[in-house]
Amino acid sequence: MSMKRLFLASSSPRRHELLARLGLAFEVFVRPVDESGYGHLEPGARVEKLAGAKALAVAAELAGGLVLGADTLVACGGLVLGKPSTPAGARDMLRLLSGRRHRVYTGVALVDVDDGRMETAHAETSVVLRTMDEGELDRYVATGEPLDKAGAYAVQGLGSVFVTAVEGSYSNVVGLPLHLVAEMLHRFGMEVI
Repeated sequence: MSMKRLFLASSSPRRHELLARLGLAFEVFVRPVDESGYGHLEPGARVEKLAGAKALAVAAELAGGLVLGADTLVACGGLVLGKPSTPAGARDMLRLLSGRRHRVYTGVALVDVDDGRMETAHAETSVVLRTMDEGELDRYVATGEPLDKAGAYAVQGLGSVFVTAVEGSYSNVVGLPLHLVAEMLHRFGMEVI
C-alpha cells in the first residue's frame, strides 16, 4: 500500500511541532473558514465541527491524500474562550482563569480526499492555573505570548509558570491531542508506530 500524502489544515506552529514529533511527513495547507455560527454548540461538538470545516475546506482543493484539521478552545465557568484579539482581552481571560480549574477542548478531523471519508473526535483536558497578581498579568500580557492562544496562555511556554495541574492529555492543551491523531491515522491506514 502506498503512503498517502498528509496535509495539516492549520497554521499553528505548535500543531506543526506536535505533528512533526510523530515522525510523519506532512505539508501545511490552510484555507479560511468562517468560524461564526458555531457558538450555540457545546464545546466538544463545536471544536469537532470547526476541525471538520477546516479539513473539508482544504480537502475541496486537493486531488488526493489525507487532511487533518484541528480547533481548540477553553471553557471556564460557563464561558467559552477562544483567542484574545487584544491585550485587554487577554488580561480579562487570564483574570477569569486565575486560581481556577478550566477545561481545554481540541477537536480533530481527518478527511480522506480520495473517498470522502471523514472522522472527527475531541479530547478534553482539565487544567488548573494558580492565582496571578496584576503585576504578573501585565508582564505576561506584555510578552505577547497570550495573543494567539486559546485561553490567553501557552502551557508549553512562559505561561507554564502559572499551571499547577494538568489532568488528561498535555498535547491536547498545546493544541493537538496526539493519542487521538495516531488512532485516527491508524484507522485511515497510516501507522505512526
